[in-house]
Amino acid sequence: MSNSITNILESYQLNWPECLESTSPALLRLFRVSDIFQRNILQHVEQFGLQMADFGVLCTLRRSPSPYSLSPTSLYQSMLFSSGGLSKVLGRLSQANLIERLDNPEDKRSKLVQLSARGKQLVETMLPPLQQKEQRILSVLSNEEQQQLNMLLLRILEEHE
Repeated sequence: MSNSITNILESYQLNWPECLESTSPALLRLFRVSDIFQRNILQHVEQFGLQMADFGVLCTLRRSPSPYSLSPTSLYQSMLFSSGGLSKVLGRLSQANLIERLDNPEDKRSKLVQLSARGKQLVETMLPPLQQKEQRILSVLSNEEQQQLNMLLLRILEEHE
């Protein structure tokens, strides 16, 4: 049995029609598209010996103002992907010399997380090919359709984030 969304909806229709009435095909498709992008990111970051959470930390630090440092709390709140066990991730990245832990002048009890020169170079190397792959996936939509999709998703997120 295939797990395409069309086949899933047909299975609901045949075997559980009362559930189909409240099932959103658009949400099922959104889940599937999200899964495609997540797998794409995972395959890409694994080539560099990283995990998704590692990549999330590096990207979050890189898009922060120079010198690319945040407190652990700000880092966690700013990440696109949630990362349970941030301490473990930071330990891995520190051991790989991709981040540095610095004293926080505003809070002596905590340390800042700062992107190292090696971490900055790595994330800047990793991101462009990943973005090209993502653009290829989206290329089945015209520019106008991509803008419409963006606006529709934005409306949902504005209401619920």
